[in-house]
Amino acid sequence: MLLRYRGRDVRAEDLATIRAQIAQAATAQGAARGRSAIARRLCEGWDWRQANGALKEYAARDLLLRLEEAGHIQLPPRLREKNNHAVPDYRQRPLFEERPLAGRVDTYGALEIRAAEGPERYLWDYLVHHHHYLGRPKLVGAYLKQLVWLDGQVVACLGWASAAWKVDCRDRWIGWTPELRRQRLVGVVNNVRFLILPWVRVEHLASKVLGQSLRGLAAAWQARVGQRIVLAETFVDPARFAGTCYRAANWQCLGQTRGHAKRGNAYRAHAVSKDVWVRPLTRRWRPALLEP
Repeated sequence: MLLRYRGRDVRAEDLATIRAQIAQAATAQGAARGRSAIARRLCEGWDWRQANGALKEYAARDLLLRLEEAGHIQLPPRLREKNNHAVPDYRQRPLFEERPLAGRVDTYGALEIRAAEGPERYLWDYLVHHHHYLGRPKLVGAYLKQLVWLDGQVVACLGWASAAWKVDCRDRWIGWTPELRRQRLVGVVNNVRFLILPWVRVEHLASKVLGQSLRGLAAAWQARVGQRIVLAETFVDPARFAGTCYRAANWQCLGQTRGHAKRGNAYRAHAVSKDVWVRPLTRRWRPALLEP
């Protein structure tokens, strides 16, 4: 095995297939010569797809770059200059109300939680970029961005994405072997961002938002991603937060991470251990993650 990428073992025979695709591209014309075309044909040959049926073209392009960096292949030159080097700065403020809110959550109307689609995607990105201490995450693959509205005003942002590949305390608690984790990890979703906007000081709002989001999360994830999820997880920096809203929303703290993060195909220490919190989305979550 040359390397493992997103749960897939890349072996010598796979490398031969990739080299054949590169050789085929050398004799092609126009866009068929490019790296994106190679990635697309690779996905088609492997039938490498997301749960919703779309080809994993982004993952294939990233895999090709990593193989080239490791010296296993030589990709053709780019057809055009790389155009994603600019980092968005989100200086342009979208239209939203910034009215201070306070008091108890039960004195307000019902919460509305909806996916950030269309123009609201920029609103989500803008708010998280400017007001979350970690900034806007780079989400690829399966993810869901949600905006939360209270009395017609946006008050919070939630971000959900694919689960962390390996978390010792979580995996022991579930009862996973490495092979079972590989097969069933798609049943877990990670709360990668949770932001209550700083001018909103409504008591118990955070736990209510979490609870309401979780009640509709499985259906929303199924509709967007095409996967069934049965467990939610998140990581909380104990130096900043006590996890009070997660506890109030019936999440369970399992322990801490080791302070390592995956960068490429290796884990590197970053010296920030985080609390690991989980919340089942259905009573039969364990059989869904363990039984054949």
